[in-house]
Amino acid sequence: SGRHRVPRATAQLLAPVGDPEKVICVGLNYHDHCQEQGAKVPKEPLIFSKFPSAITGPFDDIVHPQDTSELDWEVELAAVIGKRGRHIEEAAALEHVLGFTVANDVSARDWQMRRNGRQWLLGKTFDTFCPLGPAIVTREAVADVHNLWIRCSVNGQRMQDSSTRHLIFGVPALVAWVSRFVTLVPGDILLTGTPAGVGVFRNPPVFLKRGDEVQCEIEELGTICNRVV
Repeated sequence: SGRHRVPRATAQLLAPVGDPEKVICVGLNYHDHCQEQGAKVPKEPLIFSKFPSAITGPFDDIVHPQDTSELDWEVELAAVIGKRGRHIEEAAALEHVLGFTVANDVSARDWQMRRNGRQWLLGKTFDTFCPLGPAIVTREAVADVHNLWIRCSVNGQRMQDSSTRHLIFGVPALVAWVSRFVTLVPGDILLTGTPAGVGVFRNPPVFLKRGDEVQCEIEELGTICNRVV
């Protein structure tokens, strides 16, 4: 109607899903990301998780923990589940997806790769390590989710520049795979992996520091921008 609008400049956008039951993530899911680290292409999706408490808004700060010196960025396509399901057939998997949004899978590489027995959870789930937004774009509004450019810039310098066509396992395959193990429920968030260009595999490695600004954007889905503090 136009009668209940709030000027964007006066509003703080929160994450479009703030307290999901599950935040499910996928590692090594872009061909170029496997190539940049000399890793074999997985035969099955590599699944890990973040706690929902890691979620923060699309323009909120990323808090740099005192416990890490290797803070890294990962722009990711995130799918939001809209329909409950278990043992979902891949052919019907998109019917269980409400829509898509932009995520940054912020990572403490020292904790992910060397500490905590090299189990990834702690390095991935510090508070504010999952900026999300700016909105959920419904599935029907996206022409082809597997053909969108996906980019990340740090302080205006382009670090990641790829396309979702380079995904190893697409959204239907991931939804079907995860639903073999757990029941997916409305609001669950599925981060689908990051392309090449992360800081840890640069030569020399580049890590985020306080004051840096990280911008993640995906075609048709929008942009999130977070300052490291």
